[in-house]
Amino acid sequence: MLSAKSLFQEILDNDESFRLFCSIAAGGESQGGWENARIAALVPDSERALAPKITRHGADEDKHGRIFNALMKKRGLEPVPVPPDTDYTMLLERGGIGLSHDKLKADQSLTVRDIVTYLSHSRVTEQRASEQMELLRRHFADHPDLGRAVKMISHDEDNHLAYCHEELLRFAYAGHGRDIQRTLRECALAEIRVYRDVSLAVMAHMGRILGWSTAKSAVLAAGIHGVYAYERAVGWRRMVSLRMPERRDALGGPAPSAPEFA
Repeated sequence: MLSAKSLFQEILDNDESFRLFCSIAAGGESQGGWENARIAALVPDSERALAPKITRHGADEDKHGRIFNALMKKRGLEPVPVPPDTDYTMLLERGGIGLSHDKLKADQSLTVRDIVTYLSHSRVTEQRASEQMELLRRHFADHPDLGRAVKMISHDEDNHLAYCHEELLRFAYAGHGRDIQRTLRECALAEIRVYRDVSLAVMAHMGRILGWSTAKSAVLAAGIHGVYAYERAVGWRRMVSLRMPERRDALGGPAPSAPEFA
């Protein structure tokens, strides 16, 4: 019977599929680390107090990338190039979601509206990351190799999501509510489309590595399309709501260092 746990266990048990999974994850986290570092460096003077939290966000993402690389190293595996059709962060950026890399590579200060765009984009993508890591934590928290990594990353993603809620509410109270809701909706609808495409691409690559039958691949693809249909109809709404989180100032202070996994 196909389930999230059995599917991931199959990927975990094979060196080549595990290496591809970790390489994709590490690449996305490292990219997120770079983006947050650049945003922190370009924060407008009126929002300089936010810079340490953005820096912490980026440091967490860098740490996650190192964790995935360490998990590969522990099994004697080297990273592989990330297939372009599985590059979630690149595809979002190409779709005009969030702040463009051209803007981040320039040395011109960002605007308050840019910061609202960044936080809205992060609120949507961190929702996805939090849910994915919660799924892995539910099934693999006790795994001898993966358990510590899953719990640490899941905790961090929950912190990132809480931070986005709190800061976006602060901006909403300051008069940016309409911009926030419009940007959140645009980001959510784009993200669920990119997530569908990336999921289909990842499953296709995994299927080739693991020798899945045509029938099994078709069932998995149908499931991905079913999730997309639900999210396109109503599921996207969970990505645009805002509420004050229980974890206040979730990114206050320096980022904890990554533990050793080797």
